[in-house]
Amino acid sequence: MEKSFGLFFYLKKGKSDKNFERTIYIHLTTESDAVDISAKRKCTKDKWNQEAGRMSKKYEESTLFNSYLDTLQQKVFEAKRKLLELDKPVTSQNIKDLLLGKEISSEKRMLMNIFKLHNEQMGKLVGREFSPATLERYQTSYRHTRSFLESRYQINDIDITKLDFEFISEYEFWLKSTRKCDHNSTMKYLSNFRKIVNRCIRSGWLLKDPFIGFKMTKRVVERIALTEHELKILADKKFPAERLSNVRDIFLFSCFSGLAYADVKKLKKSELFTGPDGEIWLMSKRQKTDISARIPIIPVALNLIDKYKNHPICLEQDRLLPVLTNQKMNAYLKEIADVCGISKNLTYHIARHTFATTVTLSNGVPIETVSKMLGHRNLSTTQHYAKILDQKISNDMKQIREKYK
Repeated sequence: MEKSFGLFFYLKKGKSDKNFERTIYIHLTTESDAVDISAKRKCTKDKWNQEAGRMSKKYEESTLFNSYLDTLQQKVFEAKRKLLELDKPVTSQNIKDLLLGKEISSEKRMLMNIFKLHNEQMGKLVGREFSPATLERYQTSYRHTRSFLESRYQINDIDITKLDFEFISEYEFWLKSTRKCDHNSTMKYLSNFRKIVNRCIRSGWLLKDPFIGFKMTKRVVERIALTEHELKILADKKFPAERLSNVRDIFLFSCFSGLAYADVKKLKKSELFTGPDGEIWLMSKRQKTDISARIPIIPVALNLIDKYKNHPICLEQDRLLPVLTNQKMNAYLKEIADVCGISKNLTYHIARHTFATTVTLSNGVPIETVSKMLGHRNLSTTQHYAKILDQKISNDMKQIREKYK
């Protein structure tokens, strides 16, 4: 049974209405939709009682006039009751169709079917409007939503009209408790899910947004980066195992280029070119955002490319560097951190933070330039990486310190 039902009469000026004359309409709302139905009667504004939704009783003709509206209202409730008896969806459109003698639709809009169609359409646009990583994110969100329905409600799909604030809140709790997602990851999955909900709202299938009142704010996360001293320890360390040396080199390449793991893994020799300054540059399209980044290659990164130019993997796969799987890279980086005495939880993404803070911003590179090299869509994204180091603050305050010495 529906959770909400509303009905009221109001005046609306039609094309054929003259002066103060208005056509009377019924505004009908249910949980899933809303419609307006003409009452086939007209009334002047001065005779209409808006609060009562009827003609004012002080007029002689009001009794007969209002009796007609009462009968019409009763027919609406009878249509609603008939839908319940026939086990048909109680929607405003179905009530209107029943009143007009039209065939009743029994179609239900199912959430997972809509989600699946969305992902299929997105998959056909990968490479043109969406990146593979974006599609993968929505596919993961689809699987999480299906698992939530099975776990919480013991069903594999749900009518979209059943979505409400409680459903969203339960989904959030399930992602955090069962899937063990942190707060920001949970918000990302809910943001993906919200796109599907918004699609239903824009299509007219949902009257009310179940996300109304639900807070989608993300928490500020401190970005960890290596210091200049830690970078030097890492670069100078001699490893007995070649695998650790290779992983260290590839990690350092990202520290000095700002490229993420997925972008380094697919780098080809053809993406190197001579820039306007006559130096070697790198042009890479970010897998995550599908945005091109043009990056001047500094000598230390260029030396690492040269070091691996004859590596078997690089020759066989036309790659600049012999990158392992992300899982292996991160596992070996933890081992490298232990050997180097670095207490930070070393993961590959820290290289990108290090480029943004220690290598560029702390050495005076403008944030606008850093944003371009990182391949960000807007400056606000870069500002999350822009953790200003104590040394940079010290340098900036040197003149003030001298002045007030």
